[in-house]
Amino acid sequence: MTRQRNDAHSTEFGIWLRQQPEIQSHLGYAATNIDYMWCDYRRNKWMFLEEKRFNSPLSYSQKQLFERIQKACLNDPTYCGLHFIQFEKTSPEDGKTFWNGQEIDRSQIISMLTFGEK
Repeated sequence: MTRQRNDAHSTEFGIWLRQQPEIQSHLGYAATNIDYMWCDYRRNKWMFLEEKRFNSPLSYSQKQLFERIQKACLNDPTYCGLHFIQFEKTSPEDGKTFWNGQEIDRSQIISMLTFGEK
């Protein structure tokens, strides 16, 4: 059975997908969204960001799909990775922030988001 979302952050299509018996996860089907495709259009650099709140981890299927995306994009010299930003609560303003598992502060977040420019 495909796991249903436990929050109100889905679209009608996302809800519909999870309800279809022909494409359930136990049959091998999985989907995930990537929260952000972040870019600096002036310097032609880009990355993907996956955001999790309340210290939520990546799911098994997300890890597998993100590894595929990472491998597919590595030959692009403007690609700067697929990164996991995790909040202790909901944002950098109300708790700790982790970037790929390492705690970082606001200035480090800005540095990551400006591709090391600031």
